[in-house]
Amino acid sequence: MSSAVEPSPAGEQPGSNWRRVVAPADEISDGTRLALFVDLKLRTRTGQWGPSRLEPATAGGLLRRANDVAVGLRPAVRGAAAGSWIRGDVSWESLRRPGGPWSAVQARWFAELHSIAREVRTLATYSDLGEWLVLDTIESGLLWPHLASADDLGIPLVGTAADRRVMLARQTAAALRIERVEDGGLRLCADISIDGESFTGEAIRAVAASGLYGYRVIDGAPLLVLAPAHLDDVTRRLLTDGGSVHVPPAEAGEFLRDHAPLIARRLPVHAGAGVEVPPPRPPQLRVRVDARSVDRIVVACAWIYPGRPPRGFASVPDDPERDISFEAQVRAALATAWGAVTDVVPAAQAEFRDVEAAEFTTRLLPALREIEGVRVEVMGDAGRHRELSGDPRIRISTVDSTDPDWFDLGVQVTIDGRRIPFTPLFTALALRRSKMMLADGAYFSLRHPALDRLRDLIDEAVEMSEWETGPKISRYQLALWSDFEDLADESEAAVSWRAAVHTLQDVERVPETIVPDRVRATLRPYQKHGVSWLCFLADHRLGGILADDMGLGKTLQVLAALAARREGAGGRTALVIAPTSVIGTWQEESAAFVPDLRVAVVSSTGGLAAVGEADVVVTSYAVLRLDETAFAEREWGWLILDEAQFVKTPATRIHRAVAALRAEVRFALSGTPFENSLIELHALLSITSPGLFPSARRFRDEYVGPIEKGKVPDNVEGGAYRRARLEKLRRRVRPLMLRRTKAQVAADLPPRQEQVLHVELSDAHRAVYDIALQRERQKILGLLDDLDRNRFIVFRSLTLLRMLSLAPRLIDPEASGDSSKLDALVAQLEEVIAEGRRALVFSQFTSFLDLSELALGRAGIGFTRLDGSTADRSGVVSAFRAGETPVFLISLKAGGFGLNLTDADVVILLDPWWNPAAEAQAVDRAHRLGQTRPVMVYRLIASDTIEDKVRALQQRKARLFDAVLDDDDLFARSLDASDIRGLLET
Repeated sequence: MSSAVEPSPAGEQPGSNWRRVVAPADEISDGTRLALFVDLKLRTRTGQWGPSRLEPATAGGLLRRANDVAVGLRPAVRGAAAGSWIRGDVSWESLRRPGGPWSAVQARWFAELHSIAREVRTLATYSDLGEWLVLDTIESGLLWPHLASADDLGIPLVGTAADRRVMLARQTAAALRIERVEDGGLRLCADISIDGESFTGEAIRAVAASGLYGYRVIDGAPLLVLAPAHLDDVTRRLLTDGGSVHVPPAEAGEFLRDHAPLIARRLPVHAGAGVEVPPPRPPQLRVRVDARSVDRIVVACAWIYPGRPPRGFASVPDDPERDISFEAQVRAALATAWGAVTDVVPAAQAEFRDVEAAEFTTRLLPALREIEGVRVEVMGDAGRHRELSGDPRIRISTVDSTDPDWFDLGVQVTIDGRRIPFTPLFTALALRRSKMMLADGAYFSLRHPALDRLRDLIDEAVEMSEWETGPKISRYQLALWSDFEDLADESEAAVSWRAAVHTLQDVERVPETIVPDRVRATLRPYQKHGVSWLCFLADHRLGGILADDMGLGKTLQVLAALAARREGAGGRTALVIAPTSVIGTWQEESAAFVPDLRVAVVSSTGGLAAVGEADVVVTSYAVLRLDETAFAEREWGWLILDEAQFVKTPATRIHRAVAALRAEVRFALSGTPFENSLIELHALLSITSPGLFPSARRFRDEYVGPIEKGKVPDNVEGGAYRRARLEKLRRRVRPLMLRRTKAQVAADLPPRQEQVLHVELSDAHRAVYDIALQRERQKILGLLDDLDRNRFIVFRSLTLLRMLSLAPRLIDPEASGDSSKLDALVAQLEEVIAEGRRALVFSQFTSFLDLSELALGRAGIGFTRLDGSTADRSGVVSAFRAGETPVFLISLKAGGFGLNLTDADVVILLDPWWNPAAEAQAVDRAHRLGQTRPVMVYRLIASDTIEDKVRALQQRKARLFDAVLDDDDLFARSLDASDIRGLLET
């Protein structure tokens, strides 16, 4: 790239113009100098429609033709005479074109002035009149700074004649002068001071709203003064109208009273003789209320100043006519009254609906009328609203409905003699509203204690979606009905409902049912009471849970009740659903104790169609699940769910199949109506007593959370809140659940002793377990934040650790080392057999039973085995009962229920299970009615392993079960992530 410099023009050396570069701007003479002609003009017109033109004005012309006066502006150039300025050939147009002979800086100033003058054009402008711009119509605020900058650029402001002077002033002040005139009226004049000099109104004019100019003759020489000024509307209009106006005598009082005080807020007022300006009257806040609709009130607020149009509600500090201090006082008083009634903030416009509209007219409107400075204007009838303040009177009634499980519930509420429609009242209570308004404008508070209790009872009675056809209450909500009666001032119940309610208040008063002679068994007193309880509930179409301890004869009680009420169930057949392993027990006991009761067993799908006349049909949960449609098509008398824990999970198909069965009454038989959580208890009650706890969500919120998980602040063990929740649950369930423990009713049952045997792992066994523990702990702890998603993986790892606690070979068949627990089992059985006793040995793992078989074989100990794969279950049981072997190996799942093994008096539990109820069922195979010898229970626990943690979890769950069903110990928690972390602690 070349760096050569272009040659300079001939005769000029490079850089010779340096002085021009550094010289001050006012020393540069780069063209013809300019000046601004400023001259007072009169507008004239040739004929009515002729063109307008400007001609020079004189002082006399200014006074005679004030409305046609204007100041003209145009550029000028130097004349031939010394110091003179002439029009020459300069014009606005020529200055706006580039390349002229004029000073470039000055020409630009004139072009900008022309642009400012032409920024806003109106039909009344003079700016098109030839070569003159008209100062009077220039509205831009840029005019005055621009004129002030002319002196810096050497542009003088001159008149068109040598004797006419022009001056640009710096300061102005305006005032209003009020004078009394001869006719009794008033004369309003504009007093203007320009740079300390006073100008009368006749000799001064406004330049839009940004400035003014004045004209006077001093020592015979005319002087035109231009000045920037912020003119208020009054001053500007006065100057536009010639500087003064006349107020007639009849209107002088109004002006002085309403207008002069407001003008005085923003403009000095000079009162002449006989004129007195009063202080300004305060404004009023006009509150306009549109009350033409009963349930909608619209309020509009505006400030009213005398003689002025309405002002906005918001404060405007820069409005000189507004009394900001007084407005603030009124607004503060308004906010105080307003805030006592509603959360709506006072505003220019507000709307109130329903109860808020009623409270506005009854409470806020009277308060507004008392506020000084507030003027209330009402359109419509604001007096139709009234508050009902009396105590509610509640009347409860029930009527039999077409649904046998429900009564129609009538709730009548009366306040101050007004009957409140229940449907809108129910909606308002359910939505937790604080007030309610009726159609005629009457309203009342929903915060009364009686209505609070009614809301709680309605919430407990049923969910909103279940009341779409009207309020109802379930037949099974006995204690809840009592609460309704306690709440009501009067109640009227259906005859059958009232009989059930009053009788079931105390279960001990259930009328005795005579057990017929055809029942070939001698029932104990508690069993007779159980028969009476079952028959009593059935007579009132109420189901329930028979929750007697295992081994107390629940099957016999049901068979006796069926025999006593064989015709009492409308002639319909009873349906018994039981685990497959227990069906044989129903056959055996019915044949033994009630042989004339016709019992049919349905053991396969399609078998129901082949059942003829039968009093009782017995089937399994598995068959029902596969053939649910056939069972659901029939109407049954009694529905009996044996070992009802099979339907404890609502999400399962078997639960849904049982719930779909049509039966007059439903009974659940279970010594453990819940095993892991109270949700399982709710699942059973939803089948046997639908409506007792209508909502699973509410049950979780009100009972499961507080009792199991302690989701309440400061809810420690034994706390008042948890105790109250537990007591309420037990009170609700009590009429529909009958539970007797062995300790209560079977005093003749031999004692049972339990002993935990801690087994120390061998060194080789311990090494294998500890390695696996560290590996699985790291895996599990990383998954607990999302336990629901990772539950399978977590429990698989926990199961692996539980199996390693028993024997390494359960995980790795090639593992070396013996099982410490098998050694302890053999030693214990040798001692039992030596004493002439027989033992039941339980394990959850059939693979560990396999190892147990090998260990017993090596030790020469005879055994019998039962697990899920056993084909001849009855034969195996009979062989043990016959005394063929001293030891019965049983898997916990296969032997947990349906077995009567009182031939054994020792129970050994090889491994603990999460659920203590499952172990209790296993123990009760031996410790039950018919047992004549003391029963010894041994629990083998591998020390310092996960089995210790499982045992601790068992104890927590047992306390939950006891707290709800057996005693007042309220501590309980269900299995959650924190429990699993505890299992892995070392």
